[in-house]
Amino acid sequence: MNTNNPSTHTHTTRDYMALEEQYGAHNYHPLPVVLHRGEDIYVWDVEGKRYFDFLSSYSAVNQGHCHPRIVRALKEQADMLCLTSRAFYSDALCEYEEYMHQFFGYDRILPMNTGAEGVETALKLARRWGVVKKGIPNDRVKVICCEGNFHGRTVTVITMSNDPSSFDKYGPLTPGFIRIPYNDTEALRRVLEEQADEICAFIAEPIQGEAGVYVPDDGYLKSCYDLCHAHHVLLIADEVQTGIARTGRMLCSEHDGVRPDIVILGKALGGGVLPVSACLADDEIMLNIMPGEHGSTFGGFPLAARVAVEALRVVQDEHLVDNAQRMGEIFRDEVRRIQSPFIAQVRGRGLLNAIVTTPVAGRTAWDLCIRMMEKGLLAKPTHDHIIRFAPPLTITEPALRQAIEIIRETFEEMSR
Repeated sequence: MNTNNPSTHTHTTRDYMALEEQYGAHNYHPLPVVLHRGEDIYVWDVEGKRYFDFLSSYSAVNQGHCHPRIVRALKEQADMLCLTSRAFYSDALCEYEEYMHQFFGYDRILPMNTGAEGVETALKLARRWGVVKKGIPNDRVKVICCEGNFHGRTVTVITMSNDPSSFDKYGPLTPGFIRIPYNDTEALRRVLEEQADEICAFIAEPIQGEAGVYVPDDGYLKSCYDLCHAHHVLLIADEVQTGIARTGRMLCSEHDGVRPDIVILGKALGGGVLPVSACLADDEIMLNIMPGEHGSTFGGFPLAARVAVEALRVVQDEHLVDNAQRMGEIFRDEVRRIQSPFIAQVRGRGLLNAIVTTPVAGRTAWDLCIRMMEKGLLAKPTHDHIIRFAPPLTITEPALRQAIEIIRETFEEMSR
């Protein structure tokens, strides 16, 4: 591996940042680094500096940057056929659908592109099931969701959020949602007992990622599943970020021994090279949508189908579930040993972890991330005071321990 990567760019980091400032929408606040190349657990900026990537594009790069097998699958399919639309069958899609059935054990897959599209699809599947199978009047169907959730940015999805930065000033939002506290089965029980006749589904993240890697109590999802089924309500697991081995299980729901009625996948399903998402469900739920009633021009397009199959094969062949579990335990054990007034809590599962920080002498989580960036590690705050740490699942123990040393040095130096 060429760790020096001498840059041939004539523009500097400041030059590129100025271009985005002038011509791009101001809907993100990135760290001041401009990335040019990636390989496995590393990325390089336009000036040739190498960094550990401890964000993994919000867990979309579980298999590592530019994994050669996934890139090869993309190139081979691109030379053959890129896009057909769903007006026709494609061999790649048909084989992908069979593979997903065998891999996850659900009767059917509905392929989409982004995680938010996957969530929208799951909501439509659940609402349609509620009307057709449960007999809820069409204008009275409700879905239960959780406070602190992050399911995406579409207008319907932001209706579920209680974060004003997601939903404020976007006009009339979509009706039909009931929001309850996360990790509170009694709140779920009360709502179900009062309104189950009009509720089609409960949607939850097995771990709330954007909320700061909020890990619920053991057995929470299982209790929710049991309550939902007792009241003839579907459980939807949003595994867009927690799925595909990130938490030390193929699906995070497996920690509680739960098989959700609908599973939403995305991010790492595309192997870090394409947006690929999917909803998984059995016939009773999936077959209520008929031809022409839902779709996407790019949903399940041949490139995505080939990439997704190879992305999952890489996860299996390289034993990334086991690696995420083992490396995650090392990460949490070592970080909990760091002596720093900044650290209020360390939490996580597998390689989805977070440090909850307390400001010290006016220094914040953002300042810590800037210092780690200067030392060669990229992570980013969420909710101002929480830093999420989620490297590619291919990380080795020696590399992990090098990265932990950067984190340790940063917290200890900034504490002085």
